[in-house]
Amino acid sequence: MAIQWFPGHMNAARKQVMEAMAKVDLVIEVVDARLPASSTNPMIEKLRRARQRPALKILNKADLADPALNRVWLDWFRSQPGTEAVLIGEGDKAADVKRLPQLCRKIVPHRTGEVKPARALIMGIPNVGKSTLLNIMLSRKIAKVADTPGVTQHLQRIELPDGMILYDSPGLLWPKIEYEDFGYRLALAGSIGRNAYDEEDVAWFAVDTLRARYPELLKARYKLDDLDVELEQLFAMIGRKRGAVLSGGRIDYQKTAELILTDFRSGTLGRITLETPADLENLVPLPDEPVDPDLAADLGQQD
Repeated sequence: MAIQWFPGHMNAARKQVMEAMAKVDLVIEVVDARLPASSTNPMIEKLRRARQRPALKILNKADLADPALNRVWLDWFRSQPGTEAVLIGEGDKAADVKRLPQLCRKIVPHRTGEVKPARALIMGIPNVGKSTLLNIMLSRKIAKVADTPGVTQHLQRIELPDGMILYDSPGLLWPKIEYEDFGYRLALAGSIGRNAYDEEDVAWFAVDTLRARYPELLKARYKLDDLDVELEQLFAMIGRKRGAVLSGGRIDYQKTAELILTDFRSGTLGRITLETPADLENLVPLPDEPVDPDLAADLGQQD
């Protein structure tokens, strides 16, 4: 599924981010612990590496992700050059968030005090929970929070009580999602606007993925005895179990899809991670499609 979802404000935000990258000492990227690779912005990786900025990866929503794979992904990110990583959500979320500025200063120890405060650009794809983390960090509501992507639309400069400076960027996707499964996972997590994908298509992907990776959770949630059936039949079984039935006993496939997506996003299905580092070895890129020439030129200047 090729997804091209790049609203106008993201184009402006991309330019703001490029300017801010020159001012900061490190990049904080908030990713979704349920899809750590798919929710990592490759455009930002390219920019920060070109500027030789270290990264702090925050695996947010860790309480919704598979506990065993949380550790696997944490170790994988820490094995990447210039990268530190932490989990947020498994324990005391507020306490863990409050410790983030201290961790940032350890990553850039040459930036200390009021004269040379640590400066960080905090980023994340839409709906990854970045605004909530900022509000906890500041103990006040400074960033808008919503369950739909694209709420924050302008770069904000924020000074923390200890003098550290944060540049808060809008939730930023990239113009072309390169891998089909990445597109499905982002849509399943709610990080892409609903007008950019078909909900039934994404729900079918979800059921197929869960049957392969978390069969027991799928059985338990929808009270299924047997998963060894055709995918279409399995989808219909779920719809019937959840009461998504039209007159004449017909399955309401749209309603079934909405229920499956809601169950995943809310964590009702259980703690699930949609990908592992091993999955990165078998990625097949989608066919090339036209990309914004201004973006291509901007990225090329950073090589």
